[in-house]
Amino acid sequence: MMVSPLGFIGLGVMGGPMCRNLVTKSGLPVIAYDIRQEPLDRLAEAGARAVAGIVEVAAEADVIFLSLPGHAELEAVSSELLSAARRRSVVVDTSTVPVALTRDIAARFAKQGVDYADAPVARTRAAAEAGTLAVMVGAKDAVLARIRPHLACFASDISHCGGIGAGQVGKLMNNMVLFQSVVALSEALTIARRAGVDGERLFETLSTGSADSFALRNHGMKALMPGDFPERAFSARYALEDLRYAMQLAADGGVAVPGAETAARMLEAAIAAGHGDEYHPTILNVVEKRSGVSNSPANAR
Repeated sequence: MMVSPLGFIGLGVMGGPMCRNLVTKSGLPVIAYDIRQEPLDRLAEAGARAVAGIVEVAAEADVIFLSLPGHAELEAVSSELLSAARRRSVVVDTSTVPVALTRDIAARFAKQGVDYADAPVARTRAAAEAGTLAVMVGAKDAVLARIRPHLACFASDISHCGGIGAGQVGKLMNNMVLFQSVVALSEALTIARRAGVDGERLFETLSTGSADSFALRNHGMKALMPGDFPERAFSARYALEDLRYAMQLAADGGVAVPGAETAARMLEAAIAAGHGDEYHPTILNVVEKRSGVSNSPANAR
């Protein structure tokens, strides 16, 4: 009996290691597509089979994973998949996109007998490589049961948030809270340094109190404190896009979000200052510049 392969479209910063984990852990063949040849070559070395296009993925795979930069790419890829996806297959979108778009695309697939799950991922590239991502899923119970073993290849935490679109709600709220936390940590670090307190000592102190958090231990200690904001990480541009999705969802529900608006202004300022392609905690540069601080590692580089 021929085994249907898993399909994976989009081999970027997160998608590449996620696909690699499917190759090494799923026990199934994996076919992959990306518009760039380099990641296809890397995944081929790991055991994936590169195909020439989206239609080829749809023609062979019963479960198709998407990891795309944003809503425009999802629209384009979905349009091609809609023309070729097989009935009773399932499309699993791990991208972060607007809730309304997710529900619209899912409805289009449903008309063709194709199931859909929004399953955006959270945590870092290192987590993607280690297979310890968090996944927020919006899907029917039966669809989640079908895809859960595959999600477990690259995620250690799988949360069923509800029906279609609920996964995106969970992810957008996660990111909105994270970005506001990074603003607070940037301000705290700048204030402490101005007051003569070492940044590392400050964050170690916060980690023992009620201010402790994932954001502190990862974005604070590993990025803000040393002033390390590499490119090809989750950039300020992508962060602002996600935050705008969250703010649109808030506006649709008539909810005021002054904290999110502040974080958006900080990201916009970072982009305007030329830091748009850097890891999003680069907003520290904006806080420091506005405060006239010049003695931090970020400004000493």
